[in-house]
Amino acid sequence: MDIDPSETSYGYIPTQSTCFVFVVLFGISTALHLGQGVWYRMWWILPTIVLAGALECLGWAGRLWSSYSPLNDSAFMIQIVSIILGPTPLLAANFIILGALIRLLGPVYSRLGPRVYSIVFLSCDIISLIVQGAGGGIAASAEDGDVDGTKLGGNIMLAGISFQLAVIVIYSIVSGEFLWRYFTDRPLRAKATNGSQATLSGIYRGDLTMKLKVMLGALAFDLLVLFIRSVYRVIELQDGWNGRIITTEVYFNVLDGAMIILAMYTFNFAHPGLLLGRSMGKTDAVPSNDSDVEMRTT
Repeated sequence: MDIDPSETSYGYIPTQSTCFVFVVLFGISTALHLGQGVWYRMWWILPTIVLAGALECLGWAGRLWSSYSPLNDSAFMIQIVSIILGPTPLLAANFIILGALIRLLGPVYSRLGPRVYSIVFLSCDIISLIVQGAGGGIAASAEDGDVDGTKLGGNIMLAGISFQLAVIVIYSIVSGEFLWRYFTDRPLRAKATNGSQATLSGIYRGDLTMKLKVMLGALAFDLLVLFIRSVYRVIELQDGWNGRIITTEVYFNVLDGAMIILAMYTFNFAHPGLLLGRSMGKTDAVPSNDSDVEMRTT
């Protein structure tokens, strides 16, 4: 039986081949992250990057299901909730990694201590996750014809993704200030001479090794694609459930799916276990009393 694409919740019928490719790509990256996290004993990767990949796999599997059964409400519910939430744990990994970089390069250049930095932004990430999840659940569970329920869910999702976008912007400004102060050697607190009590409390300047440069570059690129995805999502939801943006598949595939694929694989190749794990064990920098999130446990 032929189905009119306008009759589906998407406004189109998801392309089977595209959905299959994304499921495979996310599956490979997620499996690699799981193995890398275990190999480097970076257990925080499991509830962040691995969780993000698992959600994306589930969401794109829901879209693949929809490509076979376009009118299936369960498939639509799975994809809308999973894909809206997927990038949030991935963003949390960015916060943790930057906290480690701050510890390695010098907390004296950061407006927030590494631990405080991670706690503040991770808390905001959790709030965004809860709000987006609640909105996605309401929108997906709204009965056919329940315009108010669908609109309410969409507005809540919009609030959550807008909050996440604001967090990304603030995070970029704060981390940008840290890097500017580091490169120009303008600490927020006066540095002390070697051997002094201030140095022992973590007032130091770490060396920017090649590995740390690669990690910084990967972090910046990862943040860029997550920012692009968030901007797209905000515009998409503002346009409404029947708007041109949300009912155009190619926009979603490129500006959501492809952006998260790039973000996931960036950390596969520029993995913090390779670039930070060993560096943390070899650095001459003295850890601060306001120690950061442990990147590696033994």
